[in-house]
Amino acid sequence: MSIFDIFRRKKSSEVAKERLMMVLSYERKGLPPNFADILQEDLIQVFSKYPQFDSKRIEVDLKNDGEVDQLWISIPFAKDRRE
Repeated sequence: MSIFDIFRRKKSSEVAKERLMMVLSYERKGLPPNFADILQEDLIQVFSKYPQFDSKRIEVDLKNDGEVDQLWISIPFAKDRRE
C-alpha cells in the first residue's frame, strides 16, 4: 500500500462486493439488513440522557477483517464545558 492509495477512488465493483459481503454477513447471523441503523438509534436515545456523552456522534458499524465479523461502536465523550 502506498500513500497514494488513500486518494484512490474505489471501483464500483469493489463497493458492490463490500455491500454484498455485508448483506451476506447479516443474513448468516440472522440480523435485519438495517441492524446497525436500528442499534445506533437505540444508543442515541439511551446516551442522550447523559450530558457526558456526545450522542449525536455515536457510530455503529459491522466490520469484517477477513476472518472475524466485528460490531464496532463509537460513543464519544462530550467536550469538557469547563474549558
